[in-house]
Amino acid sequence: MKNNLGTQPINKLLRNFAVPSIIAMLVSALYNIVDQFFIGRSVGELGNAATNITFPLTTSCIALALLLGIGAASAFNLTLGEGKKEKALYYIGNSALLLFLSGIVLCIIIQIFLEPMLRFFGSPDNVLVYARNYTRVTAIGFPFLIFSTGGGHLIRADGSPKYSMLCNLSGAIINIILDPIFIFGFNMGMVGAGLATIIGQIFAAFLVLRYLLKYKTGKIEKKHLIPKWNFVSKIISLGAAPCFNQLAMMIVQIVMNKSLTYYGALSVYGESIPLACAGIITKVNQIYMSIVIGLSQGLQPIVSFNYGAKLYDRVKKAYTTAISYGLGVSVVAFLAFQFLPRQIVSIFGSGSEVYYTFAVKYFRIFLFFTFLNCLQPISSNFFTAIGKPKKGIFLSLTRQILFLLPLIVVLPLFIGIDGIMYSGPIADFIAGTVSILMIYVEFKNIGTKRVSQKKIV
Repeated sequence: MKNNLGTQPINKLLRNFAVPSIIAMLVSALYNIVDQFFIGRSVGELGNAATNITFPLTTSCIALALLLGIGAASAFNLTLGEGKKEKALYYIGNSALLLFLSGIVLCIIIQIFLEPMLRFFGSPDNVLVYARNYTRVTAIGFPFLIFSTGGGHLIRADGSPKYSMLCNLSGAIINIILDPIFIFGFNMGMVGAGLATIIGQIFAAFLVLRYLLKYKTGKIEKKHLIPKWNFVSKIISLGAAPCFNQLAMMIVQIVMNKSLTYYGALSVYGESIPLACAGIITKVNQIYMSIVIGLSQGLQPIVSFNYGAKLYDRVKKAYTTAISYGLGVSVVAFLAFQFLPRQIVSIFGSGSEVYYTFAVKYFRIFLFFTFLNCLQPISSNFFTAIGKPKKGIFLSLTRQILFLLPLIVVLPLFIGIDGIMYSGPIADFIAGTVSILMIYVEFKNIGTKRVSQKKIV
């Protein structure tokens, strides 16, 4: 029996895999957006600043989930494409165990070193107590967050994208219901927001575990769970690109928070306004990026299987289709960010006129090249999916580490806090250009392989 990944029309496959993946990513973004909304309405500006300070910790969880989740899913689908089903199951079992264990380790580290971490992330004294209360609770849910997020990729690789979506969606709905109850009903503030979040994450993790116990491709046994270096090393190599992309975002977020606090204090905005506004804008942009990343994740099993099966025309078709969808979404996001910035920020609570002035300016400048921002994440994940992790890693680091980070450090030295804003579009443009060049070269290589394959036949 032939696998649908190698026979069904690409458009249909991409819709079937990408739509649930997009919804799952949007739901993950909702965890932060919903907390931001209710915290902004109850605690106010300092609460919004606190969630921005703690955001790097959530990013670190996503990085681990992508490292072990996408890495295992890519290895699993590539191996299935080669016709080695039994070997493929080891990637799933190893990944599932490591996902949960890594979350436990991260939780312990955070609980021990929480306050120094928050100060290192750029927390001013008036924000620290809110950030500390929120993170003490949310860190308890990190093993479940990592397991459910990474496990979603394992489920999607097994050909069940809708179930993967259900896992994330159920957790988010629980969070949305419990947030106002705990924050307003029980008057628990930041602690209530954190508690609502982890309850949703625990439920989502339970659904992932339920699926893995009845995996469609084959039964996952105890022998599949025992970590073996040959499987773990391949998982890490294939998951490194999306992981490094998240870690790069975390590093940039930390440097940006410190820069916003320092240069904000030297400007008319003060310390907390730039932090609060940047936090809101980062999370709103996360909605757009969730769609783009969902597209890239939906692309992964299609590209991995067809590349493993040497169906190169389908590989190219899948990538170009995903990019065309990504560009359409990017244009819509660009228009919203340019023409509706004040309306978007107002959703998350009120502020002074100075607050809105900074938010609107930051939105329009920092996210100016949004219409190009689908190129780098989709292309990076494409290289990972075809088993070329080094190229994927390099591309994942271009926007954040190679371009944005130096610009955030250097430009404010000359033009103050405005330098942080202008660093965004410059980095986006260069990263988009590099992505186009790398894909052009790779498509030429794929074309050469296709010609060689025809000659052999």
